[in-house]
Amino acid sequence: MTRKSRLLAAGGVVIVAALIVVALLMWKPAIAPVSPPAAASFDAQTKLAGARVVALGDCIVCHTAKGGKPFAGGLPLATPFGTIYATNLTPDVETGIGNWSLEAFTRAVRHGVSRDGHLLYPAFPYIHFTRMSDGDISAAYAYLLTREPVNATAPANDLIFPLNFRPLLAFWNILFLHPGERAADASKDAKWNRGKLLVDSLGHCASCHSPLNAIGGEKSGHAFDGGIVDGWEAPPLNALGAAPKPWTQEQLVTYLRSGRASEHGAAAGPMLPVTRDLATVPEEDVQAIATYILSIQKAQPAVMNVVAESAGQADPSPAAQRGAILFGASCAQCHGPAAPMQSIGERPTLAFSTAVNATTPRNAAQMILSGNGWHGEDRMNYMPAFSEIYSDQQIADLVSYIRASYSQRGAWKDVEETVATVRKENNAR
Repeated sequence: MTRKSRLLAAGGVVIVAALIVVALLMWKPAIAPVSPPAAASFDAQTKLAGARVVALGDCIVCHTAKGGKPFAGGLPLATPFGTIYATNLTPDVETGIGNWSLEAFTRAVRHGVSRDGHLLYPAFPYIHFTRMSDGDISAAYAYLLTREPVNATAPANDLIFPLNFRPLLAFWNILFLHPGERAADASKDAKWNRGKLLVDSLGHCASCHSPLNAIGGEKSGHAFDGGIVDGWEAPPLNALGAAPKPWTQEQLVTYLRSGRASEHGAAAGPMLPVTRDLATVPEEDVQAIATYILSIQKAQPAVMNVVAESAGQADPSPAAQRGAILFGASCAQCHGPAAPMQSIGERPTLAFSTAVNATTPRNAAQMILSGNGWHGEDRMNYMPAFSEIYSDQQIADLVSYIRASYSQRGAWKDVEETVATVRKENNAR
C-alpha cells in the first residue's frame, strides 16, 4: 500500500469515527410509554411537596398560554433565534405527559431529552433543573400527574436555520449542560446553601438575569449581570446594593412574595407572575433566596442617593419639556409627589424605581407602553397601557422627562429608537 493510500485510509477511518461519535451524541433512545398512573397512587404529602417544587420552578408561568388551561402549554417564548412554544405538562396521554414514567420525566428535567428521544430546546432550563434532587423531581412528577388532563398540542416552533435542527443541540449540551447535584458549601450556613440551591436550580434565576452569548448560552463570567426576557430587561441581581436605596433583606423578601417593595417599586412583565408563585411557598424559601442574592452583590460605581424632593426639577431639553406636559396630563395623578397613591397609599416615589434608574430606557418605555394589567381582586399593582394613546415620540418625551426629573443618573440616549423597537417587538408577539 502506498503512502497516499495509507493516508486516505487513515483519513477515512477518522471520518467514520467522527460520524459515529456525532451519531452517538445526537441519538437518544425512546423510553417506553406507561399507563397513566392513578392519582391515588401518589400520597397527599408528596403532592403537597410537588406543589412547592413546581411553584419554586415557575412551571405554570411558562407552560400556560394566555387564556389557556394551567400547564397545558402553548405559550410563545420569544428568543433571539425565533419563537419556541411551551409544551403540555398535563397528564393528557396524547398531547401531554400522561404516559411518561418517572424515569422519562427525570431524564427530561436533568438532560433535556423528551420521552420519545428528541432533544428539548434550552428555553426549558434543564441546565439548571439538572441540579434538582431526586426527591424534588419525584414530587414535581406526582403533582403534575395529578392535574387536570388537557388535550392541547403546542404550535410548531418557528426557529431560524440551522437552529431548527434539533440534533445540533447535542453540541450545545456539551458546552452548557453539566449534570449532577452540587455539594453544599461547608463555609456557609444552611440558609445560604438553601438559597443558592433554589436560585441556581429550581429558580433558574440566571436564565433570565444573565446575558446570552451568540449561541444562546449564558455568557461565561457574567452570571446575574442582567438579561432580556420577552422585551423586558431582567435587571442585574448582583447590583441591588447600588440602587438609589440599597435593597434590604426585608424589602427583597416582600418584593418576591408580593410584587411590591417600599422604596423600590412594583414587579411587572415576566417577573410579576413569578412573585405570584413565590407567594404560595413557605416564607423560609424566599428568605433563603434573598439571603443568597444579597450575598452576590458586586461593587458598582457610586451613585448619589435620590430623594423625593428631586422630582420636578426643570430640564432644558425640548423632549423633557414636552414630556412634562404629558406627565401632568396622564401620570401626576398617581406618580406626582402629592398624589394620594404616595401620600396615603405609601407607594414609593419614581426616584427609587429600578426602571427609572436603569442603564437603558427599555423598561421605562415598556412600562408605559404595556402597563400592568388589571388582576381583579388580586392585590397586584395596576397601571393602564398607553401604547394606543401616545405615539413613539410622545412616549419618548415622557420617558426623557421622568429620567431627568426623578433620577440623578445621566440622560438616556436613543430613547425614541428604543420605544419604537419595544413597540415593534410587542406587536410581533
